[in-house]
Amino acid sequence: MLRLSKPAERCHQHLQHDTRWRPGTASRERPAFRLYFHTLPMRANTNVKLVALYLLLATSCAGFVQDQNKSAAKSEIATPAGVGVMWADPGEIAGKNLLYGSGGEKGQPHPPFTFVEEDTKGSNAKFDVRDAEGEKWKVKLGIEARPETVATRLLWAIGYFTEEDYLLPEIKVENLPAQLHRGQEFVKAGGIFQNARLKRHPKHAEKDGDWQWRKNPFTGTRALNGLRVLMALFNNWDVKDENNAIYVDKETGKQMYLVSDLGASFGTIGYRLGAGRGKGAIGAYKHSKFISHVHKHKQTVDFATPAHSTVLGVLGLFSIPNFVTRMQLRWIGRDIPLADARWVGGLLSRLRPGQIEDAFRAAGYSDKDVRTYSEVVEKRIEKLGKL
Repeated sequence: MLRLSKPAERCHQHLQHDTRWRPGTASRERPAFRLYFHTLPMRANTNVKLVALYLLLATSCAGFVQDQNKSAAKSEIATPAGVGVMWADPGEIAGKNLLYGSGGEKGQPHPPFTFVEEDTKGSNAKFDVRDAEGEKWKVKLGIEARPETVATRLLWAIGYFTEEDYLLPEIKVENLPAQLHRGQEFVKAGGIFQNARLKRHPKHAEKDGDWQWRKNPFTGTRALNGLRVLMALFNNWDVKDENNAIYVDKETGKQMYLVSDLGASFGTIGYRLGAGRGKGAIGAYKHSKFISHVHKHKQTVDFATPAHSTVLGVLGLFSIPNFVTRMQLRWIGRDIPLADARWVGGLLSRLRPGQIEDAFRAAGYSDKDVRTYSEVVEKRIEKLGKL
């Protein structure tokens, strides 16, 4: 017996009791979900039934998510005092150094690096090290390292809080275990790793848990809506709550709300099968859709990211939980007030072209890719200004 995740169960329950969109006759006593499958031949091909289920889930979940998120596009609301901060006035944006980001040139990690422990959370290979000054850094390897380095710099430049990220072309790690649980394929002779992203907490801060997109102190504020726009601008489709973090400043006690995992950026608009899952794919990013629809009557805008997953049609029934989870994230890029989208576009427009290029250059991209990525970002900023 197949057991669905809680989101899938809620969607299934909604499907069983929602008959508004289905053709033919149906009633509460005989929901259309059952009616539809009743009309299939008893010996219908299994693939046909899977396709039918896919279509039913796709349509119903879309309606379910929309019904659950009608309040996502509130006007700007003042954040209650004492709950923390998500955005702060960035000052002179055009003067910021995006080659080094929030940590600055002096904040770079200093070799040699010593292995501390492996981090098995998430989907990418990660482990902790200490540098020559005793600072602890989290090393991320693989496809997410470069996109995340860029995204943190652009967020920081316009006033959002981020962790300190640096991408190093090569590092040597001492005292490595004989075998890593993940990422062993990245280890070269002598404990050498290439294109490693090193991250540490914001200065004087400690992590104090996660925050939820749907339930947080900033719901309806310009700061949160602007962050939603930026996730779409980056094509960051992996906007699960577990990828957010709350940090507490040990000196002031102030809570800082930020997105701590941005590795799914600068590629496709949604989860895809294949190497890298669509993350950091320059061709996909260049040709992807940015703005889906502008609702003039509501004065809101829908973005293409995050989009639903495509795995259901390929993997069938076993991928339903993933499909439903991704469907439930789509609201994050929808019904965003036009005024808030223009606001964040205005902040980004204060960046010089060279600064945007530096953000990609800091992630180790080739000169050609730096130009291509930067041009796409600049065009998207222009589109925000024209909303």
